[in-house]
Amino acid sequence: MTTFEPPPVIVRWVRGLEETTALDRPVRVLEPHVTKLFGSGARGAVLRGDWLGHALHPTLTDLALGSWTSASVLDVVGRGRWPEAAQALVGTGLVFVGPTAWSGWAEWSTAGPKEKRVGFVHAVSNGVAIGLYAASWIARRRGHPDSGARLSLLGAAVAGAGAYLGGHLAAARHVSTHHPAFDVHPG
Repeated sequence: MTTFEPPPVIVRWVRGLEETTALDRPVRVLEPHVTKLFGSGARGAVLRGDWLGHALHPTLTDLALGSWTSASVLDVVGRGRWPEAAQALVGTGLVFVGPTAWSGWAEWSTAGPKEKRVGFVHAVSNGVAIGLYAASWIARRRGHPDSGARLSLLGAAVAGAGAYLGGHLAAARHVSTHHPAFDVHPG
């Protein structure tokens, strides 16, 4: 006999986001602009990764998040010994956020309504994280590495929540470009 265990709280929260029709209004406002800028024509195909056979967005997120995570490791483990390197890594992550966001918007433009709701919250979370990392870079640049490190760690927490939602979209909801040849299962 199997017993039913309720899903974890975070799963219930994400399922709730999928059903939150209050998110439909901002989605409707953004959708035509996002589709025009990032989701249509040759630009949309390039940003989605059609030429690659896989979505481009996850690769680009690794560049931004990897840089920021490396900065946090230097901040925590190094305890201020590598402030210039940490600042350079925060800046490197900021350089990659544009193309990363553009490729994410291209994927979002082809998603269904529930996925667009979650994707909107994913984008807002990431926007907050980007703001925190930008503030971190500025604080470091102005000679306040401790404040910069704290802002980076806060940015990492927010980016982690955004990454969870992005992982949900890719893994659970299959919002991801892939070549149809990957759908063929050898006999």
